[in-house]
Amino acid sequence: MSIGSVYETAYRGDFNQVKVKVDQDSTLVKTPDSNQRLLIHWAALGGNENLVDFLIDLGSPVDPLDDTNSTPLILASSAGRIEVVKLLLGKGADVNKKTTRGQSSLHYSCSKGHLEVTKLLINYDANINETDVLNATPLHRAAAQGRNNIVELLLATPNIIVDICDSTGSTPLHVACEEDREAVSCMLVKAGASLDVSNKDKKTPLDLSSVKLKKTLTALLQ
Repeated sequence: MSIGSVYETAYRGDFNQVKVKVDQDSTLVKTPDSNQRLLIHWAALGGNENLVDFLIDLGSPVDPLDDTNSTPLILASSAGRIEVVKLLLGKGADVNKKTTRGQSSLHYSCSKGHLEVTKLLINYDANINETDVLNATPLHRAAAQGRNNIVELLLATPNIIVDICDSTGSTPLHVACEEDREAVSCMLVKAGASLDVSNKDKKTPLDLSSVKLKKTLTALLQ
């Protein structure tokens, strides 16, 4: 087996195969692949919490960065690997670490619709108003994707700011209206999101709404 395939084996979650290799050569635990990923990155992404735990016990860092500044926690959160997320947070992983694009574990879990992971990250004090390089928050990401249950969870969280503007001047409500996400748009308006904010194109959320959505949202305010 070549060194490259050890990472593949970790991703597949083949605990015994990885253990055999690591027992033969303990330096593998801290040896990055061509993307600067360690075995723990691949084990986390693949969702094998026992393997992640084993690698940490052998001295693997908990928050190593790959070539995009992704940590194992970010990868596990993006893939919805709840048990791995739980384990890494319990081992002290940095819940607010961000990639080179400024995206946190919470950005990814919200965008992908992983509700239980999102709850867990929030319980570990993830910054719910964190912005990425486009100044988008997890709420922007969830609203754009129409993740109703995630949006509901975020809006119920203390300190949520509903009208943060991204780099185009758009609030989460702008994004939801543009994507015709009716349920999300209604939730945002009920939570106090403004229908009057203009983005950089001088458009309000209502300007971006379909005729049907515009009627629905206007009715909410009456």
